[in-house]
Amino acid sequence: MSSTLSVGFLGLGAMGAPMALTLARAGFSVRGFDVSPRAREQVGDALELLADPREAAAGADVVVVMVATGAQLHDVLFGERGVAEALGPDTVLLVMATVGPQTVESCAQGLESRGVRIVDAPVSGGTARAATGDLLVMVGGAEEDVAAVRPLLDAMAANAPLVGSRVGDGQRFKVVNQLLCGVHIAVAGEALALADSMGLDPAQCLEVLSTGAATSFMFEDRGPRMLQGEEAEVRSALDIFVKDMGLVTDAARAVAQPVPLASAAEQLYVRGRREGHGRHDDSSVFDILRSR
Repeated sequence: MSSTLSVGFLGLGAMGAPMALTLARAGFSVRGFDVSPRAREQVGDALELLADPREAAAGADVVVVMVATGAQLHDVLFGERGVAEALGPDTVLLVMATVGPQTVESCAQGLESRGVRIVDAPVSGGTARAATGDLLVMVGGAEEDVAAVRPLLDAMAANAPLVGSRVGDGQRFKVVNQLLCGVHIAVAGEALALADSMGLDPAQCLEVLSTGAATSFMFEDRGPRMLQGEEAEVRSALDIFVKDMGLVTDAARAVAQPVPLASAAEQLYVRGRREGHGRHDDSSVFDILRSR
């Protein structure tokens, strides 16, 4: 396969739109679909936008799915307008959404009778890196199937290692990734909230501690947005970590692995949603935790 292959891209939200645009810029023929009419604003005329997911998937060499939840993945495959009937042995289904290993394995079982080749490839890196093709993609699947979609992965990612031969291994890696990210964001918010409660200047704490052993990517990345409060740009909604930390604890429960820090962080994000922060940036954990 080369950049002449055709791509059906299902899910043109905050991450999907820049990923699809990156593929289009790289020379791939991309047809897209999203349930939201705002998708046109996201992609403009850079790719063909269709009103039906089956039309976007029909005849494509690769069908990329970048939705938000496992329920949405199941619906786009097997729902009323599901694309499963448009898929076959000549198609590779590239699942790039973070939906957890159990969901992607269940969908693979549902497509088994059609002989569909599936590559499980969740992403990390945020919208800015999606727009520049600098994502981390954790890839699970048979080597020959991964090789078939390698040109797409290389266009979208700075690093796209094969992390396992099973469909679901990419999701397992992403679960570990999200455990680290979710806990790091939560503890960054907790640390700055403690500084604030002790009468320290959180901005100075961020500046000073970012130069020492206590720093982390999430502390340096989310810290400035924590200090901006409600004015912070929403780059990653708190609701995403409600979902993803649930995937972490579900995966841990399935293998009887204690994850006490992940569980505590999950409850913080759930609390944030209940208090109305779900669509705020995930840096709002600072406001949730601060005492004043």
